[in-house]
Amino acid sequence: MSPYPFDLHSLRAFVAVCEAQSMADAARTLQVTQSATSQLIKALEKQSGMTLFDRDFRPLRPTAQGLLLLDMAKDLLAHAQSVAGRLSDQSQQAIVRMGCVDSFTGACGGPLVRALSNRVREVSLWSGLTPGLSGALERRELDIAICTVSPLTDTRITQRFLFSEQFVAVVGKSLLDGRAPTMATLAKLPLMRYSRRSVIGQQIERYLLHMGIQAPLKYEFDATDPILDLVSAGEGYAVTTPLCLWQARHYLDQLQVVPLTPSKLASRGFFCLSRVGEWQALARQVEDVTRYIVINDVLPQLRKHLPDIAADAIDVTPAH
Repeated sequence: MSPYPFDLHSLRAFVAVCEAQSMADAARTLQVTQSATSQLIKALEKQSGMTLFDRDFRPLRPTAQGLLLLDMAKDLLAHAQSVAGRLSDQSQQAIVRMGCVDSFTGACGGPLVRALSNRVREVSLWSGLTPGLSGALERRELDIAICTVSPLTDTRITQRFLFSEQFVAVVGKSLLDGRAPTMATLAKLPLMRYSRRSVIGQQIERYLLHMGIQAPLKYEFDATDPILDLVSAGEGYAVTTPLCLWQARHYLDQLQVVPLTPSKLASRGFFCLSRVGEWQALARQVEDVTRYIVINDVLPQLRKHLPDIAADAIDVTPAH
């Protein structure tokens, strides 16, 4: 006899037959065939070396050994279910290490962590650029990363689309003197650029090149705050995103939005990345909470301060 005579599937079938007092009724409960249920019971009796049912009676009755096993099987199955639940969602007892791109951290990091506080024992939140965060996820230095580029070539990483946002141009109100701004007007001003080592800087450069907008390289920054500081002071204009604007929201009342020419290149997407088979329940909650924050908090506040911003400046519908 095997030192481990009990298979969990067979035990589950055994308990179902005891409770239903019928192979047919147990099979319907288990959503398998009656033949499959009967085979599971026979295999359990063979593995254990015990006769579990007195087949001379109808409805079926467990033998004395069967009654003893029934009592223990219920506890064993309950414990197995508890173990499976704990393994499938580590967030109930573990520390989660999360990394987010800077603009997401500044705009949504606080509300997201508060929403997750009832699911995890401890949260460690990193902020940085997409290449560094996705690399840290691959090296297991992070459990979840929120980035603006999905690693489609890495089969070890699974992704969840969160939302997309449209690029917008902004200029300081002090520079306009009451005039309505246009891109033709802005093109004559210095462009406050995002660093081309950042993903957003590279994406904006591709869009500007596609649109034939040429701006001399004079200013380049890693962060949104110094860009909007100079723009609000009338030193030039910037191409940025709604989330970046909300991250540096103390400048909003000093800025005017200028619509950009629509293009597939005029937007960026946000993705929640995690390793395949790990942290899936928490990733789903990150997806739900993030979408709620950007639709019900960020976008309404942006519209309040920047009424010219497009209604679809943030969109939770995945692109097809």
